[in-house]
Amino acid sequence: MAFGIERIDFHGLPALRLQTATGAQAVVSLFGGQVLSWMPPGGGERLYLSPSAVLDGSAPIRGGMPVCFPQFADQGSLPKHGFARTAMWTVETERGSKEYALVTLGLADSDATRALWPHAFHAELSILIEDSRLELELEVENTGSAALEFTAALHSYLAVREVEESRLEGLHGYHYSDKTDADRVKRDSGDVLLVEAETDRIYRDVKRPLLLREYDRSLGINADGFADVVVWNPWLERSAALPDLPADGFRHMLCVEAAAAHAPVRLAAGETWWGRQTLVAL
Repeated sequence: MAFGIERIDFHGLPALRLQTATGAQAVVSLFGGQVLSWMPPGGGERLYLSPSAVLDGSAPIRGGMPVCFPQFADQGSLPKHGFARTAMWTVETERGSKEYALVTLGLADSDATRALWPHAFHAELSILIEDSRLELELEVENTGSAALEFTAALHSYLAVREVEESRLEGLHGYHYSDKTDADRVKRDSGDVLLVEAETDRIYRDVKRPLLLREYDRSLGINADGFADVVVWNPWLERSAALPDLPADGFRHMLCVEAAAAHAPVRLAAGETWWGRQTLVAL
């Protein structure tokens, strides 16, 4: 089995393939700095990439793990989810052995970003595969002379065989804003979260790891640095209205996102922030 990091063409997009000797693989698009595929050793695909995704660089890519920065969703005046997911990132470092592969991508302010968001910054996204683990870490440095604020998320589209048969554990007792109900704040009182309708929630200050269970496999989900967890599934009507998602696409995905969404991150000049999401195939 080959291992290491190679430059590839992914349906016309410049991308990297990460592989370990044990058979773990990931594909990372430089457009958007976006992980598009992750397969742990001996396992199937664990990220959902829409078969209708636009892959010509003209629009955000539906699926994988988009980077939302410096704005989450429509919480501000920028394009939805900010500009990082439609920017070209550069490869800053590559390291690997038989056991792991690690790549760090970089994005800095430019004329185009400053026209939208008047701040100097440098963002780094580190992507690590190791055995049955995928780890993404986003680091943001304020390289300017004035303070800045942002919201952000790692918008993970997790692949499930059937969303109605999947169970998300670990959110019991946490408060969330329900975007399907005028942002009303509610408390999660269920032992598990079942998706049986459109779901769009921002859970606040989540401290414990989560577990996504399917028939015969599970996925451990953990975050550090990100205070919030977003759970999203568009369900039937919303799915049908999205041109880059098949009508039944919602059945095969569940977004469980590490986010700094409820309260913006504030960085003084020269300060750095980081947040991490770790997925472990069980």
